[in-house]
Amino acid sequence: MGADQSFGPIQSASSRAHQALVERAIRRLPATARSLGKVFAKAGHELALVGGPVRDLLIGRPISDLDFATSARPDQTLAVLDAWGDSHWEVGKAFGTIGARRGQDLVEVTTYRSEQYQPASRKPVVEYGDSLAGDLSRRDFTVNAMAIQLDHLGLVDPFNGVGDLAAKVLDTPVSAEQSFDDDPLRMMRAARFTAQLGFSVTEPVIRAMSALAERLSIVSAERIQVELVKLMVAGQPREGLELLVFTGVANQVLPELPALKELADPLHRHKDVYEHSLTVLDQAIELETGPDGPVPGPDLVLRLAALLHDIGKPATRRFDGGGVSFHHHEVVGAKLAAKRLRALRFDSATTKDVTKLIELHLRFHGYGQGGWTDSAVRRYVTDAGPLLDRLNRLTRADCTTRNRRRAEALAFAQDDLDARITELKQREELAAIRPDLDGREIMAVLGIEPGPVVGQAYQYLLDLRLSQGPLGQEAARQALQEWWGSRPASA
Repeated sequence: MGADQSFGPIQSASSRAHQALVERAIRRLPATARSLGKVFAKAGHELALVGGPVRDLLIGRPISDLDFATSARPDQTLAVLDAWGDSHWEVGKAFGTIGARRGQDLVEVTTYRSEQYQPASRKPVVEYGDSLAGDLSRRDFTVNAMAIQLDHLGLVDPFNGVGDLAAKVLDTPVSAEQSFDDDPLRMMRAARFTAQLGFSVTEPVIRAMSALAERLSIVSAERIQVELVKLMVAGQPREGLELLVFTGVANQVLPELPALKELADPLHRHKDVYEHSLTVLDQAIELETGPDGPVPGPDLVLRLAALLHDIGKPATRRFDGGGVSFHHHEVVGAKLAAKRLRALRFDSATTKDVTKLIELHLRFHGYGQGGWTDSAVRRYVTDAGPLLDRLNRLTRADCTTRNRRRAEALAFAQDDLDARITELKQREELAAIRPDLDGREIMAVLGIEPGPVVGQAYQYLLDLRLSQGPLGQEAARQALQEWWGSRPASA
């Protein structure tokens, strides 16, 4: 079916609905793409907008990156971009990619290419190609194997990506086995796009992921981490995670998650920890706030902590008295999470925050079992520190019981604790707890020089502050002198 002449020819648009979709996408085409297309055409080179931006234009999602493919070789691309833009960079030149900036617009232009991984290599072997169709054939999924040719504004869709978009299906341009063998990271992308777009995957894709999961071992941890993060902050991370577990890919990436399925034990009737963890993740996402709230979504730290909070249970499961226990699973889980996140090359701040939340996620249950003193509430807040709002949301999300009475009791206890924290904060400015005397004042009161004993005295006063609230400087001086006088002579 031909397109309106103002939009040029449309390939593989099999219905009027498809044509309307394509025409809308071309109307939304950024001015930068049109401008760059004219510059390349004038220089005698083909240029096309390719991949994710084309997909997002078609389905109405906002686009942030502009990726282009061209018949020009890298040096020719460099010459065009140097004249067109304000600046350029050549970091990806070895892979055929040149980047440029013009005003606020950033673009990357890559020479038509084909690439594949050798059996034991972590880096692809890149060869330049001669056609746009050939370039599209090497892309991960049909919905990303489309292009808008910028010389005549026509859609190039050799693998029916528009049809798969309409069906919300992920399929590969070539056989899934060949695609995933060429670049194993595409298996992670399948899960990521499932989470981002809400698409299902075809049976051949599932079979290939299951057969080639171990091939991910050749991909660097850094690249895997990038895909996992994109999955976790997507709209429906559960969908992508379930695909990773079902196909066995999670065994290579996050083996602690499928290990939770082994805890299913109908005989002893304790809850399915794997399903529980995914539900906690869903509920934690629902508790994220808007940009002006205390936990703006998507919050990677909260989501990782929700997913991994019970990974210490397999190692701590014990059967006793006809029941099952997981004593100290929060401590073991925190250590396992730290080890996994470090292996995936997560930054130290994210790793520290996630593991801290896991370590503290059971602390609240002591409150539900009996009233806490003000001292205990202060310690809870102090131990959580800047993670308090996330910890409270993780605690709420961790309630998945079907027992309505128990769920209501836990919610009431959490509401009560939140109210007490708010009251104490207002009364004592709890977020900035300090002893009533600082280090300089401690040395003056005791007549001592800087050294370890100053830290000991500071900790003593801090403990007093946490247990008794503000003392005032005079009472603090008296307490400090009493502590000093009671110390053994050898101390």
